[in-house]
Amino acid sequence: MTPFEKAQALLEEYERQLRAELPEGAYLFDAHTHLGHDIDGMVGDYDELMGILDRHGIARAFVFCMDEHDREPAFTVPNDRTLAYAKRSGGRLVPFARLDLRQRPLEEARRCLDRGARGIKLHPRAQAFTLDDERLPPIFELARERSVPILIHGGRGLPPIAEHLERLVRRYEGVRLIIAHAGIADMGNLAGRLRGLPGVFFDTSVWSAVDLLDLYRQVAPEQVVFATDYPYGRLPNALLTALRTARAAGFDEAQLRGLLGESARRIADGEPQLPLSEPKELRALSQPLTFARIHQYISMAVPMLWMRQRDGIGALGLAVNASRERNGYLEEAERIEELLVTAEELWREGAEVVSDDERVAAMRRAIQLVNLADLIAITTKA
Repeated sequence: MTPFEKAQALLEEYERQLRAELPEGAYLFDAHTHLGHDIDGMVGDYDELMGILDRHGIARAFVFCMDEHDREPAFTVPNDRTLAYAKRSGGRLVPFARLDLRQRPLEEARRCLDRGARGIKLHPRAQAFTLDDERLPPIFELARERSVPILIHGGRGLPPIAEHLERLVRRYEGVRLIIAHAGIADMGNLAGRLRGLPGVFFDTSVWSAVDLLDLYRQVAPEQVVFATDYPYGRLPNALLTALRTARAAGFDEAQLRGLLGESARRIADGEPQLPLSEPKELRALSQPLTFARIHQYISMAVPMLWMRQRDGIGALGLAVNASRERNGYLEEAERIEELLVTAEELWREGAEVVSDDERVAAMRRAIQLVNLADLIAITTKA
């Protein structure tokens, strides 16, 4: 069996685990997906996305275009493609209009909403604007008037955004806002200012389980919605991470079902938000010390994987060696070792292949395996 075949078999095994861990009859909704061709080279393919939704039993998804090569002017052409994809999906894909504040954003938003868009996507890093931009208030006012949600990038590459975002949400009371990537760019401030505010949500599309555990102690469970960030985030990883961290944090069955899809469905269908409960009392992370070391070494390796570089410092090898230390968590350690050894083989193979497509495929599979190993390391309680 080749490393790629071994990786595929492992991912299928974790898909089976995911199906067994999901609450029976849970409604699944992905609150953050992209279709198109990004200028960074990433591709979101309609047929692949629909296949992923089918394979994992995901009923619906919010969808918007990427930072496309033909985005000018005003994302008009990519937004039209998004609307066409949504129509083709028979309603499973809920389309959002992506806006560029430099190019008639209000006009483009109205045009798309009139043609069937059900939300607005804003990306302050990619489109280079700040949250005190004078062109933002009319967008929030329009979203409130049309009763459509706004999803805004809240991940890497941003300055603090909480103060200005709070000002907009309070000024346009009733607007529904989804902060992507758990708001990690400014999580503490965002959670402190927006915790408990009706209509404000955080999506789960992050790499690390630690980010979600930290989010759950700061905002109500009913303010969190599952998301993959497809094609950047992948399944079963994204769903397993959301599910296992929520359980580790103490979500009850109703809260878990809300996170997995019920809250996003209510956003999509314009229904009232679920009543807000208190954040989870999770003050510290308890894990075996060896697994903390594994997490540290994985964190050193991942940037090189993302950049498709060789592991020149041997970080993944350190993680593999640590996984072979038998410290009372034999089953978990063996699973981590299996994932990391296969990822290491894929990483070496990916560096040697000539085809760019094969290299990308190998590296993406390796990243998925490393991410699953990290999830086990983080969520195994000491």
